[in-house]
Amino acid sequence: MKLPNLIGSAVCAIALAASPALADAPVGQRTAAQESASFEADRADILAMAGDFKVTFDMKETTPWREDYEPIDAKISGGHESVRVIEDTGRKIVLQHLLVVGPEANPFVIKHWRQDWEYEPKQILTYNSWGKWVLEDVPEPMRAGRWSQTVYQVDDSPRYAGWGQWETTNGVRRWRSNWTVRPLARRDATRSPEYDHYQSINRHQPFPGGWIHWQDNTKMKWADGKAVPYVQESVLNTYVAFDGYPAQAADAYWTATEEYWAVVRAEWDKAIASGNGVTVEEEANTGTVISGRLLEMGTQIQTGEMEQIAAIAEAQTLIRTAAAAPATAMASADAKDAGY
Repeated sequence: MKLPNLIGSAVCAIALAASPALADAPVGQRTAAQESASFEADRADILAMAGDFKVTFDMKETTPWREDYEPIDAKISGGHESVRVIEDTGRKIVLQHLLVVGPEANPFVIKHWRQDWEYEPKQILTYNSWGKWVLEDVPEPMRAGRWSQTVYQVDDSPRYAGWGQWETTNGVRRWRSNWTVRPLARRDATRSPEYDHYQSINRHQPFPGGWIHWQDNTKMKWADGKAVPYVQESVLNTYVAFDGYPAQAADAYWTATEEYWAVVRAEWDKAIASGNGVTVEEEANTGTVISGRLLEMGTQIQTGEMEQIAAIAEAQTLIRTAAAAPATAMASADAKDAGY
């Protein structure tokens, strides 16, 4: 099932880009010692998200913003997730999430989402319209002392990005994003709901023995050139340190496939850099239309069913084709819908 054409005109795309951005005032002047201490504290909080965890995903639609909308039932799920630092240059930290499922005697690893943290970024990759992400400047006064977080899907294609400051409020450390536009999550996309995108604020906060990712989502629909709110959703993902599952399976998978996934990341980065963003066809069940094959080849590399060199070559071709093909068609559709 394909996702609906979320935003059918150039007008809507422009409106998305103009959505609320500023979450706080610029970070105040700090001495060199204060800046160094703050930077190291931020890094420690980000790096503390790595480890082995029992995860609970708690999702609940709360307040309806329309009389004709009935919130869906709350849903709680969970699993075991290993988070690994796969890059750390000081000002950039990359965390890869790996789900471990199945019986302990025969676990199966699913490459999950990825989060890239960058200090004082000049640009972020923002969701713009159906299947389209663009590089957008971070307002210059809002760069100093802040980190961006870019979230990628299971095949390393983009999902959403935001920027914000790590700070202490009421004795609790937190990072809070600016307002970010996000495509529908699979849990919603597969239901073909009335709304078609989210406006969100994301928070990451450490606590003794783990950390939380809290999403404050306004579920919205584009209609007549403006975004209409349908319902508020609260998502609380809780990561509690836990060693009672075969986390070694995650490490074995990553050891076998990390070179392959490094090439996949580089290929997406190349497409994004050359196009000032990227447009790629998506579908409800898998995200991008090439996601299933990219994940399948990772598994086949680990099991020895496919040579890594062959998988890399196919992955590069898939990404280049997917990133190039939809752009012209999408642009034509937007122009037609806008009356150009």
